[in-house]
Amino acid sequence: YVSARSPEDVPAVTGIVRTILQGRHRPGARYTVDNLAAILDTARVIAALLTGVLIVVSGIALLISGVGIMNIMLVTVTERTKEIGLRLAIGAAKRDVLEQFLTEAVLIALGGGMAGILLGISPALAVRFFFPDFAIPISIASIVIAFFVSLIVGLVFGLLPARRAAALNPTEALRYE
Repeated sequence: YVSARSPEDVPAVTGIVRTILQGRHRPGARYTVDNLAAILDTARVIAALLTGVLIVVSGIALLISGVGIMNIMLVTVTERTKEIGLRLAIGAAKRDVLEQFLTEAVLIALGGGMAGILLGISPALAVRFFFPDFAIPISIASIVIAFFVSLIVGLVFGLLPARRAAALNPTEALRYE
């Protein structure tokens, strides 16, 4: 068995070992010189495929959660039609109503995002607590990305209900039952 100092040296070291073995054995001797490059390449391909699958699954989960937020906000707009009409009737700008409902959607999304982040890091923290020698790394970048993705989901999927609320006619909204 021979080991190289770095992964980049593996092909060169494999060639050197093959040359040394050929020089020390008679022609036609049976031996093999292999390296783990093929196994490492396969592992990289599998990791890339798993990453792709996880991205697709997380995209579907984000889409479903976004639609859920949008439905909640649409129901909220329907239930609060009189309140919206009253705000618009006493002088609130459409922009104020839009901002109110966008803020609510973002807060719902951020609440869900924070709960997901806490649920995601709690097993790693539990392992660190119960088994101090075995630490699962927690990526701060992943936490920041998850937070901002939650923010974006809230903004994107809260936009339709917020626009619908801001576009209400105050007179018709006050008559709404």
